Amino acid sequence: MRQLILNIAMITVSVLLTGCVLLQQRGSGLGVAFGGDSAVFRTKRGIEKVVFYFTVALSVLFFGISIVNLFV
Repeated sequence: MRQLILNIAMITVSVLLTGCVLLQQRGSGLGVAFGGDSAVFRTKRGIEKVVFYFTVALSVLFFGISIVNLFV
């Protein structure tokens, strides 16, 4: 029963984590090669900051669940 709960939690957290990563705005990356602007320093504000912190929290939670899953 414990293994089933851990597996369901891991799947749920992984889906949420994937969604949060896809929601985040991309950095300059290859955009600089095609005329993108890389000289501007930006700070995260508003919902972008919340999504970033939620992504960090979900990644820590996923790592924790993975470690617990090893020992159960």
